[in-house]
Amino acid sequence: MHGNPERTALLARSATFIALLAAGAWAAFPVGPVPVTLQTFFLLLAAPVMKRRAVVPASLYLLLGALNLPVFHSGLSGIGVLLGPSGGFLAGFIPAAAVAGLAYEKRSRMIRIAGLAAGTIIIYGCGAAWLLLSAGISLPAALLVGVLLFLPGDILKGAGVFLLGERLR
Repeated sequence: MHGNPERTALLARSATFIALLAAGAWAAFPVGPVPVTLQTFFLLLAAPVMKRRAVVPASLYLLLGALNLPVFHSGLSGIGVLLGPSGGFLAGFIPAAAVAGLAYEKRSRMIRIAGLAAGTIIIYGCGAAWLLLSAGISLPAALLVGVLLFLPGDILKGAGVFLLGERLR
């Protein structure tokens, strides 16, 4: 990496956001089968900082958790977490980071806001779909425990990410 500042910055930012995702996972508040955490805040915050490369820490975070490092909510790890109720939400991290990151490559504030919203909706969609499949619950129940319970907090997290992203520019 000597002599390549872009690669060094990618490595440093990726490590920072992986650490933030893991720390955000420890702030877990049980509200149903899937806890409310600060992970999505840090996941989306990677978008204004890393743009399209926000998928790198998201992907590595999931890989580290799958390899049994205790980075998931409440210090959990392993494939079992990915196959459990939280798995769909976690799987949504990669496409959500990609969409939000690509939106932050545009100058338009509306596109950036839409990218953050779309990233959150992707996480909800993956999470609710996985709850339908893995928990065998109905669609209204999946939407209640996989979307509606998270909506107020995620609106605040998205607003916070947008405001911080504006300051980081």
